[in-house]
Amino acid sequence: MATLAALACTPPVRAATPELRVLTHSSFNLPKPLLGEFERVAAVRLQLIKGGDAGEMLNKLILTRAKPIADVVFGIDNALWHKARAANVLDTYDGPAARRPSVAEVGAGVVPVTYGFVNLNADKAWLAREKRSAPTNLLDLTRPEWAGKLVVPNPATSSPGLAFLLATVGGMGEEAAFAWWVQMRANGLKVVKGWSEAYYTEFSRNGGSRPLVVSYASSPAAEVFFSKEKITEPPTLNLLLKGGVFRQVEGVALVRGGGQRAAAGQFIEFLRSPAVQQALQTEMWMLPADKGAAPVAALASVPTPAAVDNPSAETLAANSGQWVTRWTRTVLK
Repeated sequence: MATLAALACTPPVRAATPELRVLTHSSFNLPKPLLGEFERVAAVRLQLIKGGDAGEMLNKLILTRAKPIADVVFGIDNALWHKARAANVLDTYDGPAARRPSVAEVGAGVVPVTYGFVNLNADKAWLAREKRSAPTNLLDLTRPEWAGKLVVPNPATSSPGLAFLLATVGGMGEEAAFAWWVQMRANGLKVVKGWSEAYYTEFSRNGGSRPLVVSYASSPAAEVFFSKEKITEPPTLNLLLKGGVFRQVEGVALVRGGGQRAAAGQFIEFLRSPAVQQALQTEMWMLPADKGAAPVAALASVPTPAAVDNPSAETLAANSGQWVTRWTRTVLK
């Protein structure tokens, strides 16, 4: 009887809140209140797994495909989609977000979330101090006066690094592009693992020694937005050079073999919601992929390049992997 009485007074055991595992690249960020609201509505707890730069993130997804580390992945872009498809690590999502009109596409099975332009940025203060004009084409960078001045992320681990490699091939042609990379290696090119190291460590704007860096057309606007001095003119300059501009489109997808399918679908819909499409602009400094979403004021100055150097989807599918291998052999070995 005592045992029954004790059981009667014991509060019922509540089921643990299910967990939704979201694998992202290291630049993913959204306001905590938005993420909290998603958790409340979806009745899940988010586990955000930062996988490094996008190329590194995809490599981790591939290495763990037998036992997936996530249920949904954000950050697969149009430069990496072919590798993800070949590795068979994604499942197709066909909910409403997949059918909403988008500014640009990533590839089948991936719902576009953001887009932007990868290109070279230059440090205006360095140019002024050295009494230099900005380079007007990529071949300028092979000259002695630009020796040791450019830092690039490794295309094997970095999505902007890969995007820039693809732009050189798309804009110059394969043989001319790799001849340029050979010249750049001889002219003191520096390669680092990812965009963050390139921009925040090696770029002269942030205390490094390199006045030219592979970054984004939105980076000068971000410099103004985050400036402590409340500047109105960006301290960096976009270089929209032939062979050096790639339109990058990032998306979200289901992970093959992952769980929590209903919540994973809700997360995909969440990333295409109006509130997120607005917030991500000043959190990740990319433009919204939804055709109905307007750019925020902070991104009003971001230029739309007159032309981009993206190879065709078919060309990327057939060649991007071997281009990375050739680049590694050409530049690093």
